Amino acid sequence: MPVPDPASASAIASWRFALPHTPVAVPLARALVRNTLADTGTPVDRHAAELLTAELVANAVQHTDGDEPIELVMGLAPTGEWQVEVHDRDPSPPAALRDPAAQSGAVAQDGPGAQDGPGTPSAPDPREVSERGRGLQLLRTLSAEAGYRPTPEGKAVWFTLPAGAR
Repeated sequence: MPVPDPASASAIASWRFALPHTPVAVPLARALVRNTLADTGTPVDRHAAELLTAELVANAVQHTDGDEPIELVMGLAPTGEWQVEVHDRDPSPPAALRDPAAQSGAVAQDGPGAQDGPGTPSAPDPREVSERGRGLQLLRTLSAEAGYRPTPEGKAVWFTLPAGAR
């Protein structure tokens, strides 16, 4: 399925913000999402939108080099879906999104957390959960869709939220 660009003509409305490549970008991004959703009355889960945007911006700040701005792009699709993209200058895809097994969930073979039946997804053993990687796990869990796409300047990591929840 092609990934829509929220700034494209298919969006009802879109917003583009340059954020500093520093940790201060995270609360700025949260405020921009919160205020844009409130001002437009967009019926999406605002808490999920803020949380997921903050995770993507934090990842861009932490995992990309340089001081070039990070770009936050938000768009409202004709279907009512809300899409957020975070653009950075690093062309490398996020590891958890490029690994198909990570996108569909871990499959336990045996050991703690294993379930009956071949190929049955299971939750990871809490003792084995890393302090890192939880943001992209949240992204896959809370969003309707999520992914990344290459851009001429690097990449865009994106998610969509369905219309309806506030």
